[in-house]
Amino acid sequence: MKSSLVFALMFTGLVSILPQSSPSDCVCDLKNSEHPFPHDKLQTVENSASKCTKNITPQQTMEVEGLLLGLKRRLPQLEADVSVLEQEDDGDLYGTVSLQVIENELSEIQNLIAKLNSTTHSHQRLNTDTAEQLQELKEEMGKLETFDNMQVVRGKEVNKRLRRDLDQCQNGHHPTAPPPEPAPGNCPLGHLRSVTGPNTYSVTEYGASYTYGSWGRDPKPAAGKESWFWIVPLTSSNVFSNFVRRYSSLSSLVVGVSVPGSVAIHSSNPTTNTIQGPNVVMYGDALYYNCYNKDAVCRFNITAKTVTTMGLPKGTGFNSKFNFCHLDACYGYTDMDLATDESGVWVIYSTPDNFGNLILAEVIPDSPPTLGRTWTTSAHKRAVTNTFMACGVLYATRYLSKEAEEIFYSFDTVSGRERYDIGMEIKKMSTNIQSLNYSPVDQMLYAYSDSMVVSYKVHFG
Repeated sequence: MKSSLVFALMFTGLVSILPQSSPSDCVCDLKNSEHPFPHDKLQTVENSASKCTKNITPQQTMEVEGLLLGLKRRLPQLEADVSVLEQEDDGDLYGTVSLQVIENELSEIQNLIAKLNSTTHSHQRLNTDTAEQLQELKEEMGKLETFDNMQVVRGKEVNKRLRRDLDQCQNGHHPTAPPPEPAPGNCPLGHLRSVTGPNTYSVTEYGASYTYGSWGRDPKPAAGKESWFWIVPLTSSNVFSNFVRRYSSLSSLVVGVSVPGSVAIHSSNPTTNTIQGPNVVMYGDALYYNCYNKDAVCRFNITAKTVTTMGLPKGTGFNSKFNFCHLDACYGYTDMDLATDESGVWVIYSTPDNFGNLILAEVIPDSPPTLGRTWTTSAHKRAVTNTFMACGVLYATRYLSKEAEEIFYSFDTVSGRERYDIGMEIKKMSTNIQSLNYSPVDQMLYAYSDSMVVSYKVHFG
């Protein structure tokens, strides 16, 4: 007797037997009772999280902090001016002039308050929107966790709690003293304690013709040039230059007697590989600067009169994309800052990938130069007016008033520690400082300030 053989395949009760099409055929219908994983929802969650990260940046915090600092500085000044007017008003010209000054100060304060209100309201709206988005993301992630049948996510959370409890237990039973604060960078001089001066301030032989520029000393001078100074005024549109001028001593620079004379990079200004922007340094008888119209560093060998270049990472700002700034203005074409210290040459720049924050990199002074180790920071470029290096530590300044700048930030390349509480003031001789260089030869800061050359003494301890 013919009989049909039927195979019943049991997959946790999910397989059913369909009618046979022939005595020798067995057809199975697999039915999965689990819902398919929602890959589209996961992609939506990832996109929303990425959008939140881009919407909230350190720049916003620095923006509010800068506005509040401006108010903090201006309000006491206004109060003092009103007090002086009340005591010394002669009812005539003095009173009229004083009232005009107070009116201008009030106008500046009102502008600051308006900016602060606008920024605060914008941030409040952003906070509200972000809170709602985060709640939605939390709910979506809760739903997605239901697909974690193997309990991977839950297991990770349990492990994290266990590790935290273990750390607390170990620290509680074996207390240890906190480690001593490491010496900054590789500095045998100790910590930066203060900046005094100015020691020198003078207009150059060019008078007030060139507002932007740079000056200083070579930390690694050629033999016979140990006492020399150099200056690079931006002679075209306060942006470009094509030469460096040298002086045999500081007194020669002050009186404008350039015995060694000038060395030209090119006869045209500007052109390929000439100087763009005020942030220039000299190291090892070579000039380092932002190449004209490039996201690159140029090295001009003064003796051989040759130029080699070093490209910076893709996206590096140039042509005034990431300038140094303060509340009222930005310093044009300051996207890249070159610096020198005891260990060599450095470049400070910014990229969109790092949200416009400062990036620090070593420059290996070969020919051509090459990029060494790199560090990212949380300090936003546009909240900074200048940077300099000293003993492997990056320092940043910000505008306080027409009379003072403040060293407010530092980044230690050895420990990776960032600080926003430095709080050292620099007395200014003019409103703006276009460039700031540190010389390890004499522990001096050399500032180019509205056509003036100014120097300050750096104290360690």
